[in-house]
Amino acid sequence: MGISSSSTQPTKKVGSMRVNLFFAILLIVMTIYFLWWGIGYTLHQQTLLFVVATAFGIFMAFNIGGNDVANSFGTSVGAGTLTIPQALGVAAIFEVSGAVLAGGEVTDTIRKGIVDLDGLSVTPNQFIYVMLSALIAAALWLLYATRKGLPVSTTHSIIGGVIGSSIVLGIYVGGTDMALSTVDWGTIGQIAISWVLSPVLGGILSYILYGQIKKNIIDYNDMTEARIHDLKQAKKALKQNHKEFFDKLSESLQLSYTSAMLRDQEIYKDDDCSREDLETDYYQNLYDIERERNDLDTLKALKKWVPLIAAGGGVVMTSLVVFKGLKNVNSSLSNLNAFLIMGMIGALVWLATFIYTKSIRGKHKEDLSKATFIMFSWMQVFTASAFAFSHGSNDIANAVGPFAAIMDVIRNNSIAAQAAVPSAVMLTFGVALIVGLWFIGKEVIQTVGTNLAKMHPASGFSAELAAAAVVMGASTMGLPVSSTHTLVGAVLGIGMVNKNTNWALMKPIGLAWVITLPAAAAMSAISFVVLNNIFG
Repeated sequence: MGISSSSTQPTKKVGSMRVNLFFAILLIVMTIYFLWWGIGYTLHQQTLLFVVATAFGIFMAFNIGGNDVANSFGTSVGAGTLTIPQALGVAAIFEVSGAVLAGGEVTDTIRKGIVDLDGLSVTPNQFIYVMLSALIAAALWLLYATRKGLPVSTTHSIIGGVIGSSIVLGIYVGGTDMALSTVDWGTIGQIAISWVLSPVLGGILSYILYGQIKKNIIDYNDMTEARIHDLKQAKKALKQNHKEFFDKLSESLQLSYTSAMLRDQEIYKDDDCSREDLETDYYQNLYDIERERNDLDTLKALKKWVPLIAAGGGVVMTSLVVFKGLKNVNSSLSNLNAFLIMGMIGALVWLATFIYTKSIRGKHKEDLSKATFIMFSWMQVFTASAFAFSHGSNDIANAVGPFAAIMDVIRNNSIAAQAAVPSAVMLTFGVALIVGLWFIGKEVIQTVGTNLAKMHPASGFSAELAAAAVVMGASTMGLPVSSTHTLVGAVLGIGMVNKNTNWALMKPIGLAWVITLPAAAAMSAISFVVLNNIFG
């Protein structure tokens, strides 16, 4: 699946080196272009500080790609639906599209609801140090977690970074009591709740969803394939037994039996042939075997359940794209419009899937495992693409939000309530996401897609759909959930159904979740002190 380099052939190693070089050059060129553009955009003010902020902003986006994006595509790669290069291609299109088309409007959320600096006399540069320290700390923590193959929340990382640097700033300006009062501890409590709520909800829903898919589709298909195999073996045994029976007959009996066999052979060709029309035991038994085979509806589960599941998945993933993506840039899109779009997509997906199941012919009618693999692979590509668009339009804010604030303050030398996010920022950071996925995302992909539980396109689809449904439902009800934690929980739910969950691996992952916020806060506090001493 492209995870282990030990299995690659020499020719592939040369190709991968060329691809590595291509992405490295792409990121370098984009960074140089962005610096050239950004220095002009910031009116040549505080150039050194802007260069440092750009480096760590792009570095943060790079690590989001290596952890968060890799986490999102782990199930697709682990299930064998996509190879890592294919996952990269899907991510490149949908992540960057989500970031550029729908990501700019959500970047100010990182700056609100975490800390309140209004009561402090904060200079523009001190505000820059707060945001830059958060970027540095979150990026370094994400890099560490990614290299260890641990999927962690980038949102929690950047929130921890903002809290750490804000507390140090508060101590500088107003003392310890004022510093602690700037933090919205309710938000911290919600994050703590999400450590448990997210994986539990994801695990429960994926357990139920995949449990039903396994019971009604996979197990039925396995039973049907086993019966087909038994009938084939019975047919072979019938021929062998008939041969042995015929060889034991005398020549006169062989002649009369052969005549009867020839008559049955002609009768058997007729479509309206019945068992009573046949004379010989061989053709009567053959009639029973082939009648049972013809009466066996091999595609029953696929025709009945897959279109419904696919349509439901289409509705959920479309809602993710619409409400977590497109509505960020098109506020005139009413709920009625959104529901109509979801309904149309769901109907189209049901129709397309149903027509496909009706068109299955030949060997695929008996090779149900392959037919199921193909159908759920297509469905999983759809869910992965929708996840990527939603992720690009939302979680890019974890890098762009603080950076846009920094760039705006450098440009205007004042702290504004909101900061504009130029397209050049979204495009450059979107490219950094993809490059990060390519260079350092393999460990997290292997953790989520292979090491936690074994994946199949049906189970991978179930995990992604369950995670998306939980994220959408929780957002609607205002419950604090993390998409990363939810997807990991969904994978655990799959493992519970298949009884192959790697619970030992959850210990370091769970520990990483808990220490993400304090670790980022501590590193951000140190970074703030260093930046304040260098530039202050």
